[in-house]
Amino acid sequence: MTKKKVTRVGDSSAAAPESKKSSFVASPESKSKARNLRIIAIIAWVIAIGCEVFAIIKLQEVPVSTAWLISLLVADLVFVVIGALLWKKANRLDPASKEDKFKFFVQNQLGLIIAIIAFLPLVILIFTNKNMDKKQKGLVGGIAVAALVIAGLFGVDFNPPSIEEYSEQTAEVEALNNGLNYVYWTKSGKSYHIFSDCSYINTDRTTEIFEGTVANARELKNITDLCNRCESRAIREKEALPEAETTEPAEVVEELIEEYTE
Repeated sequence: MTKKKVTRVGDSSAAAPESKKSSFVASPESKSKARNLRIIAIIAWVIAIGCEVFAIIKLQEVPVSTAWLISLLVADLVFVVIGALLWKKANRLDPASKEDKFKFFVQNQLGLIIAIIAFLPLVILIFTNKNMDKKQKGLVGGIAVAALVIAGLFGVDFNPPSIEEYSEQTAEVEALNNGLNYVYWTKSGKSYHIFSDCSYINTDRTTEIFEGTVANARELKNITDLCNRCESRAIREKEALPEAETTEPAEVVEELIEEYTE
């Protein structure tokens, strides 16, 4: 056992073994949190689109106000990014299934789609605006393009979560961990661990170890990888188990013989 502080997160009942659990199902608590996060994300995106519309209106004025446009572009970017981060967190709490490819793509890449909607029309209108001089177009247009790129990078999900992935990872841990869905991780770690005393998470830099399910590790830290050292150790222990089981009855017989002869 580790000597570090271990903090349990999530619902402990979710880690109990389930012999016939075919696929991952988000808990009611996770679904509720995901719904609230998505609502807030949508509100943030609506505000961002509002900033975009206001900026388009300002582009029709003569002269065009550079300060107004830059302020609206910055506000647009802030709300788009906030929405994207919240939306991706909601997806980790309540992931989509890969079975419906269209829904899976839209749900996981909606942040990127919103980023394009929020900035691409502005970029086009800025560079085609006849009321702006070259200097204005260069400055404001450059900021708009940069905002589009930044918003797109925050919005895209390069490793989208899925029900199938959660199910596969949970099944792997349960197979190696006697049917238990318990893993450990740290604040700065990039892998989850089966053993709390794994040397990778028991360094001098580690002050606290978190314990929870595979889904908890993904939800809170977006950790998707099982520690190779823990996996190898669990396999070795699994392979040694039959040998231990075969020697146990012999030990019992020896004890009975000793008691009988005394």
